[in-house]
Amino acid sequence: MIETKKPIHIINVPLDLGASRRGTDAGPSAFRVARLGHAIRSLGYSISSETDIPVPAMETRQSSDTRARFKEEILAVCTQLANYTRDSLDAGELPIVIGGDHSIAMGTVSGLSAYLQEKNQKLGLIWFDAHGDMNLPGSSPSGNIHGMPLAHLLGYGDAELSSILGAKPAVDAGNVVLIGIRDIDDVEREFIRESGVTAFTMRDIDQLGMPEVTSRTLEIANRDTAGFHVSFDLDGCDPDVIPGTGTTVPGGVSFREAHLLLEECAADGRMTSLEIVELNPFLDHANISAERAVTLIQSALGRSIL
Repeated sequence: MIETKKPIHIINVPLDLGASRRGTDAGPSAFRVARLGHAIRSLGYSISSETDIPVPAMETRQSSDTRARFKEEILAVCTQLANYTRDSLDAGELPIVIGGDHSIAMGTVSGLSAYLQEKNQKLGLIWFDAHGDMNLPGSSPSGNIHGMPLAHLLGYGDAELSSILGAKPAVDAGNVVLIGIRDIDDVEREFIRESGVTAFTMRDIDQLGMPEVTSRTLEIANRDTAGFHVSFDLDGCDPDVIPGTGTTVPGGVSFREAHLLLEECAADGRMTSLEIVELNPFLDHANISAERAVTLIQSALGRSIL
């Protein structure tokens, strides 16, 4: 369990410009309805501040770049977010970032890495997702940036998206682990294989079990790093667990497997930060996905059954 309970900085990023399906901009509001702040305080944490990053509405913008839709707007939001996550670490806080689509990870992780790189330290990255998120502007089937953030954090793709706050690459492939992937584009598949990241597909989880996958994951993310960030896309869970996301893929991680992963991240004690993305309350059932996501966040903060 995390022994020193750092004050928590909640950063809300209501971004849906990275996806083709509207709705993730309402994610932070759904977490508020699910009483995220109360759930965090119930574990003995203090919330030092809560920040809302302004995001332009899709209808007020035009995107002429079909290879990376709404790139300029996403870059501006991610740069602002990166400054907040960097400053949170500098203030001794634990940032929890609430999305929004997965494009925001470019900002979250770049800020964390910029802070650590100033100290000649590295960041480990645990990427929980049904998808690889390693498409590139030149090969993406859709041009949706929420399918590209991990590639940019590894230093590939668009020059500006891949060097936010000068952190390029933001993470080393040898310290990156994907968990739960099961829906990969053809070009992306080869890129993942050649990139040097470690990927645990759903087949790997079935064969090895989540305890072994988690043990190997933490070893990789902690190897010569100052700690690890968890980027948790709710579509990594099975749709029966989290129906309220726009990119559901059947055959995902169970509720207890997801809790176990996050419980072990808490027990490890080296988690620097956490983000939860891709909640779409308009596709949900009575906000159950947000409520379940709040309990997952509690597990990442050290909540235990006994």
